[in-house]
Amino acid sequence: MKNLSLEKYKALYPDRDTDSAGNVKVLLPEKEDLILPPRKNDTHKYSYGRALIVAGSVGFSGAPVLAANACERSGAGLTTLMVPDNIYTIVASRCDGSVVTPLPSESGCASPAALDIILPALKRANACVIGPGFGTGNSSAEILAAVIKRAECPLVLDADALTILGRMPDLFSVCRTQLILTPHEGEFRRIGGILEKGRLAGVLHFGQIHPDVILLLKGHGTLICKGDAVSVNPMGNAAMAKGGSGDVLCGILCALLAQGFEPLSAVRRAAWLHGRAGDLARKETGEYSLAPSDLIRFLPKAFIELM
Repeated sequence: MKNLSLEKYKALYPDRDTDSAGNVKVLLPEKEDLILPPRKNDTHKYSYGRALIVAGSVGFSGAPVLAANACERSGAGLTTLMVPDNIYTIVASRCDGSVVTPLPSESGCASPAALDIILPALKRANACVIGPGFGTGNSSAEILAAVIKRAECPLVLDADALTILGRMPDLFSVCRTQLILTPHEGEFRRIGGILEKGRLAGVLHFGQIHPDVILLLKGHGTLICKGDAVSVNPMGNAAMAKGGSGDVLCGILCALLAQGFEPLSAVRRAAWLHGRAGDLARKETGEYSLAPSDLIRFLPKAFIELM
């Protein structure tokens, strides 16, 4: 890991950071820091973890598909995707090999009755993502609260789960496992983030309030923070700035966590792989035509670079 001075960081990522972040060293992960270990021949799918993704609602069937397909491409041994039954057929037909499970629904979203299916799977899971396209109504909030309270594996909250968390901040205090948040700047503000003094100062302030939470603040120069430890991801480009890119990131991260990578290391690797896949894809598609599915298509090449 390379230390960046604040001046060097500002030169790479022009920002409105103030002296409140002046004594902080920002780490710049390099490829050598993120090398992936080779797999052993005498292994099977359960050697590489159970990944659980709870996502989707009517009108938002793409998010769960992207997350699940990215998770499979990123090495999870078994990916289980749970979606409301009213989008099950659409989602299942677009997933490559995930175990797609329908959940009881109401008003287009999973209903609280879905907890009878989600919680037993959560007990078996090695990592869980909840939130992409999940909805923000009362039913979704009830499910999220139960998952946060009961999870024992690393838990990633994204998208709609972050909006709910912003309305129910007491959930921070009831989480018993490693909580990982992956907001863009708007979602960061919803969960109490402050950006008036810049992104770096904002994540450091959040880290002081929630020192046990891992925060990944998406955007140019993605920042990853736990407590006062901050790193910046150098990969990625403007072609990735479209809906669905974050769902791919969640899938990559869920897979790495399920395989047993230490959470902070998994987050740094996921951000690098996601951005590198975007850089590789841009060479073929250009900046305007890159689609989130292209990120998944180029993930193998990004992974090969870390082997």
